[in-house]
Amino acid sequence: MERRKFIGRTALIAFASALGSEIVFGKYLPVGYTPLGLQNPDPFKLFHKDSGMVLLNDKPWNMEAQAHLLDDKITPNKYIFIRNNGLVPENIAIANWTLTIDGESVTQKKTYTLAQLKSKFKQHTYQLTLECGGNGRAEYNPPAKGNQWTIGAIYCAEWTGVRLRDVLEDAGIKNDAVYIGYHAADKHLSRDPEKEPISRGAPMAKALQDETLLAFTMNGADIPLVHGYPLRLVAGGWPASVSGKWVERISIRNKVHDGAKMTGSAYRVPCNPVGPGEKVSEKDMCIIESMPVKSLITYPKTGAMISEGKKINIRGHAWAGELEVLKMEYSIDFGSTWKVCSIEKPVNRLAWQHFSAQVDFPKKGYYEVWSRATDSQGTAQPMLIPGWNPKGYLNNACQRIAIKVS
Repeated sequence: MERRKFIGRTALIAFASALGSEIVFGKYLPVGYTPLGLQNPDPFKLFHKDSGMVLLNDKPWNMEAQAHLLDDKITPNKYIFIRNNGLVPENIAIANWTLTIDGESVTQKKTYTLAQLKSKFKQHTYQLTLECGGNGRAEYNPPAKGNQWTIGAIYCAEWTGVRLRDVLEDAGIKNDAVYIGYHAADKHLSRDPEKEPISRGAPMAKALQDETLLAFTMNGADIPLVHGYPLRLVAGGWPASVSGKWVERISIRNKVHDGAKMTGSAYRVPCNPVGPGEKVSEKDMCIIESMPVKSLITYPKTGAMISEGKKINIRGHAWAGELEVLKMEYSIDFGSTWKVCSIEKPVNRLAWQHFSAQVDFPKKGYYEVWSRATDSQGTAQPMLIPGWNPKGYLNNACQRIAIKVS
């Protein structure tokens, strides 16, 4: 008779937390079984998210924030967007978790436990901005396939971990190394063990940056399961898909990584402008690297109503991928004229920056406040949606909120 296998302690704790109660006899739950109370789960309770978050998909889980929820300088977990490609791992045995470094361009294949990573290498803490490459996809016309993100697939958290560079150098990097690729514990939606839901990577120059971390702490606590517990890659300023969750293996490659979601149109845009709806061959698509300059008004909430003669203080964040935002402006006349906002320097490289301004409205009526950031190379946000692309990536058009003065 086959011996029954029971779920691990980590999964049991996660189930109990989601249910809000101890699971009596929970130690007897079979592996692969989900309690009835979670088979149609409330995602806001399951992932400890604010009820103001917007659910886009449940297979896999994808959820975004609204602009006014992102007002904090460091984004709390309850407002952090969820972007998954596969199934969240179950039954994580933290004591047995390891990270393996391998690939064609590694001097020697090496495996590290979490305890070894934490003790062998110096730990670093950075605020790092992560934005989904498809943030703003909902505005493209003709519509692009994929989750219809509006403006809330962005956040800046404080991450603690070890530099990926230190770990790769400990294993040894051959001279022909050009790329890294990650492999993780999440399962394909089909549950086919031979398929990876996502396996992306980055050029060695990005992998070796000071701020590229193997992180185990987010905002001073263990990374929540849905965001990559117990170990994830964090590469700020690039599409968040580069920052692989639940990382178990990183390969040092002698070619551009060719894992899942690295080919075809995935996280790629036309190398040259194309017409809306035009088909683009794979050879004419370029991999997205640094994200474009962008800004977000987080206060007040769009639709705010104020009294005539009253000024309003606006605030928000701006970011520019690998670059810094040097100028921030706002307009109340649909971009005809612009006024300068004050903007803070980033806490560290790849952290978003915070802006503010006091806005005066000339008389009663309907207004829109538009925000426009300019990066350190002089590139400003476009007022309208930028060039169309098949997957609706990189929409960095000026953000805007509605105000009524009465």
